[in-house]
Amino acid sequence: MDKKNRWLRLMLAGLITIVLENPSTNAVVSVFPTGTTIYKPDKTWNGYTIIDAADGQGTVLLDMNGNELRRWPELDGMGPFRILPGGYIMGGDVRRNPYQESVVLKQLDWDGNEVWRYDRAEETAVPSQSIESGEAKEDDKVWASRQHHDWQREGDHIGYYSPTTAPLTSSGKTMVLAHKNVYAPAVSNMRLEDDYIYEVDWEGNVLWEWLASDHIDEFGFSEDARNAIFRSTEFDEDRQSADWLHINSANYLGPNKWYKAGDERFHPDHIMISSRTANIIAIIARDGSITWRLGPDYSIDQKLNEIGQIIGQHNPHLIPEGLPGAGNLLVFDNGGTAGYGFSNPAAPDGVNSMTRDSSRVLEINPSTLEVVWEYTKTGTQRFQFYSWYVSNAQRLPNGNTMVNEGMNGRVFELTPEEEIVWEYVSPFFSDTDPPSHRIYRAYRLPYDWIPQLELPEERPVIPPALGEFRIPAQ
Repeated sequence: MDKKNRWLRLMLAGLITIVLENPSTNAVVSVFPTGTTIYKPDKTWNGYTIIDAADGQGTVLLDMNGNELRRWPELDGMGPFRILPGGYIMGGDVRRNPYQESVVLKQLDWDGNEVWRYDRAEETAVPSQSIESGEAKEDDKVWASRQHHDWQREGDHIGYYSPTTAPLTSSGKTMVLAHKNVYAPAVSNMRLEDDYIYEVDWEGNVLWEWLASDHIDEFGFSEDARNAIFRSTEFDEDRQSADWLHINSANYLGPNKWYKAGDERFHPDHIMISSRTANIIAIIARDGSITWRLGPDYSIDQKLNEIGQIIGQHNPHLIPEGLPGAGNLLVFDNGGTAGYGFSNPAAPDGVNSMTRDSSRVLEINPSTLEVVWEYTKTGTQRFQFYSWYVSNAQRLPNGNTMVNEGMNGRVFELTPEEEIVWEYVSPFFSDTDPPSHRIYRAYRLPYDWIPQLELPEERPVIPPALGEFRIPAQ
């Protein structure tokens, strides 16, 4: 790299703080750096990071310096996409437009060979893109997994690295968060795109299943909320259904200190779900009942009041054993708008009636509901951290937390004292207008999970002082 280009890249790195610390500037700033913009190797938990790039850009594996090590453009279904030990990759394939779901959930080895797949949940209409391309007719059918937003492989329970667990790669069951279209008069007189969770064994036999609409009486909805759901849930004409809960994550609790102390609500086999639309985090027992719940209304209890209203959250989970904070609930609290039943002038029909224009990452003791740790911005700085959709957080073995501020295509690692020690901005933009470089989820994994790669060089990235940032004239 010549000296002029090296200097330009260095100066561009400084602009990221301006752009991303205040999303309101994104509307006017047209030039900003991408890739790794901050990196302090002695303070980070070093490893690979996998992200799903914006629509059509594939799934990408990165080193700490932001170098693209591998991309899987062929995996174009719904995330999340995860690396399994041995260099395997797993996620959705063939997006079933206009639905937010995958036709196939599959596992590939490092060379791209298919190791496992599941696509037998339901026979459905073919994806619209197949009709548009002439590959299929409108009345054709295809078997599909209908997977959306999450899945888990046995051996792991939350989908990211801990020193005590590892997902199986050649056997075991798989849990899938999926869709099922139903009519449920207790919920609405509309056709629902209901959330459906099932488990299959390695051969594809269904072992367990759960349907959200069967449990509407257990979600804690007020009469006003039930009325809003029944009358005013948005009906999607393209999908001919109403996505009333929009569950965006499902994971096992895994071994935890609460169950070991005798609290049956936290059985390791129970499943934690997140309803983005209803502001609900809940635990499902194996008999299907809901044994523990946060939301939808945080004003009804003093402990919930102290947490503050969680809105539109993503990827809540119990931190697994072997990591700092084990047993606590970690959640990306997006903000934005969500919730049913809290009618006000801005939401007269009681839909999307809660709002907050900032995000938080919360670590909560799920037994006492005490907030153990929180990352957010307050006052006039609250706009400095905001992703109203997608996003996730991961606890790392050194006690740091990796945060995916997905709307802005930004992933960063921060210490418990909130020092940002690594920051990456996605350079993978969609061809939409305006372009997006959003990241649904990001995961850090250890180097030894991919033995096919040589260990990368780790070079510090220190941006210049903002007051010294200039772009030289050409």
